[in-house]
Amino acid sequence: MKKLSMDELERKTVDEFKRSEKFPVIVVLENIRSMHNVGSVFRTADAFLIEAIYICGYTAQPPRKEIDKTALGATETVDWKYFPSTQEAIEELRKKEYKIFAIEQVDKSISLEAFGKLNSSKVALIFGNEVSGVETDTITLCDGCIEIPQFGMKHSLNISVAAGIVLWEIVRTKISEP
Repeated sequence: MKKLSMDELERKTVDEFKRSEKFPVIVVLENIRSMHNVGSVFRTADAFLIEAIYICGYTAQPPRKEIDKTALGATETVDWKYFPSTQEAIEELRKKEYKIFAIEQVDKSISLEAFGKLNSSKVALIFGNEVSGVETDTITLCDGCIEIPQFGMKHSLNISVAAGIVLWEIVRTKISEP
């Protein structure tokens, strides 16, 4: 085995990325405290050609050096928009005919691996605060909640880890659609 060089990876330029067809997935970040988590989600969104990130509430917006430290340039490729409230973001998503799901543990959540069968063409995924999760008022506005199966003592994941898991699974199911 040989580790691939940057040239061998055939990375897109910023212009090529901007022109590329994106997966119809929008990530919504609700009141995320850590700018490093925000940057990490940008980087993951770039890796999976996600359509956009909606930043809500007190979640920090680029440009910020703390975001850039983990985004590694992804704030220049991934489209993003700020909304003072998640409700305003949801209103825009509804107008654009997105199905909206919170990533949260609730009594009627859909397990992530089962979500692929229900996966609509346009999906918005709401990730909440590192401590309190997605706000209850926000959950009531969603079409449902997706839960990542967990088997250990801890039943929570860092938001950047959760975003990586969920976005890969959503993109993976879209890639394998007939």
